[in-house]
Parts: sequence; C-alpha cells; structure tokens
Amino acid sequence: MASLRDLKARINSTKNTRKITNAMQMVSAAKLNRAQLQAQAYQSYTNKLREVVSNIATANKGSIRHPMLQSRPVKKTAYIAFTAERGLAGAYNSNVLKRVNKMVSERHNSSDEYTIIALGRMGLNSFRNREMPIASEKIGLPDQPTFDDVKDIAKLAVGMFERQEIDELHLVYNHFNSAISQEVRDMKLLPLGEVEAAGEAATYEYEPDAEEVLETLLPLYAEGLIFGTLLDAKAAEHAARMTAMQSSTDNASELIDKYTLQYNRARQAAITQEISEIVGGAAALQ
Repeated sequence: MASLRDLKARINSTKNTRKITNAMQMVSAAKLNRAQLQAQAYQSYTNKLREVVSNIATANKGSIRHPMLQSRPVKKTAYIAFTAERGLAGAYNSNVLKRVNKMVSERHNSSDEYTIIALGRMGLNSFRNREMPIASEKIGLPDQPTFDDVKDIAKLAVGMFERQEIDELHLVYNHFNSAISQEVRDMKLLPLGEVEAAGEAATYEYEPDAEEVLETLLPLYAEGLIFGTLLDAKAAEHAARMTAMQSSTDNASELIDKYTLQYNRARQAAITQEISEIVGGAAALQ
C-alpha cells in the first residue's frame, strides 16, 4: 500500500490536473459558442450563392460546358483533410485520419493516384510519418478563422481541378451535430455536378452571358464551400475538446475520491497501530 505522503501527493497532483482540464473545458465552451455563430452566419451566404449558381445552371442546362460541372475519367484524386493544431480533443483527429487512410487504401493502388492537402498540424504530421504525397499544407489556423486564412489553399485546390492536375476533390472533416456529437464526413466537392438550390427559385438578369457569369461564380462557390467546411470543422473541434475536457475533469474527480478514501483508511490504520503500540507499552510497564 502507498504511504500517506504518496497518497497526499497524488491527491494534490490530481486536483491540479482537474483545475487545468476544467479551465480548458470552459475555454472550449466559449470558443464553441463563437464558432457556432460564425458558421451559422456564413451558411446564409453559402445558401444564397448556391441558389444563384443553381438557377443560372438550370436555366441554361445543356448549353453550359463549364469544366467544374463536368465529370471526367478519374486518374488522380485530391483529399483536403481538416484536422486540429493540437490534440486533447478525444477522437476528433483520429477519426479524420482513419477515414482518409481507409479511402486511400480502398480506392488507390499507388501514391501517384492521389494527393493530400493537409489543414492542421495533427494531420500534416501523420501524413508525413506515413510518407503520403502532400500537395500543400496549412498550419497555424486560428480558432475563429477568416476566409483570408484559407484563401490560398482554396484557390490552389480549385485551380488544380481546373488545370486537370486532379480529377476529383474530396473534403474529409468532422461535421458538427451538437455539443456532444460530431460526425466524420467525406464530401466530393469537385466536379460540382448538379448544384441543388437551397431556397425558392428566382429569376436573375445577368450579362454578358451565363458562361462568363458562371466562370466567376463557380470557383467562388467552390472556395466558399471549403471555407464553410472549415468553420463547421472548427465548431466540431471545440465541441470535441470541450467534451474531452469534461470527461477528464470527471475522471479526475473520481480519482480524487478514490485516493482520499485510501488516504483516510491508511491514516486510520496508522492511528490504530499507534494506539495499539501505546497500549502494549503501557501494559509491559505494569
């Protein structure tokens, strides 16, 4: 059995750990609230842009041959993996990495058939350790990112598809369902195919023609979806970290109770032993 001094040290150490995890839980809760508001606000913009793109494409169906709308034989696929800058978020990072590794192993026979765009330090380190081909990377993303933080990566990914360097583009990320639920998703972003409108159909007047309007709108729409996915993934990250820190805090409390019980029992046994020795010594003197 551990000594009283060891048990006391364990109790104090676990209490200090609980203070840290409890503080991290509260910080993540505050970040989650801001991330949710940011993602919801941006969703309105994405829905409106999708509506405009859909209506123009639908009204001119059959006459538009934009490369971002056309499927072609898949020779090379790109995956944008959204991970965090650090751990302590439960299975948040591992779920994304497992999905990417599974897709790569099932769909490709060699590293020439795919490439990865890594967003987040955790994913980048994992892909490097596995010696997987990385087309680009972005680390140091803030907890509340702006479009400027991911603009270069978004333009690069869309440009790779337009230049036919890749034939498909997939987004792999954690979708935010609720504060206690995140779901890993794989979304094929390019080619866009049929763009579904998010609202009621409307009539737009545009010039010079649909081809030139879509030439500007489609890359903007695809880049906007990448940024919207990042906002969704950030909300899921904060929720996962908040849940993980809450679980750690609860576990620390259970350990403190366990160590306190052991400490009290050991202290009681020590006192009983001392009383027995005193009584035994007094009896020997009689």
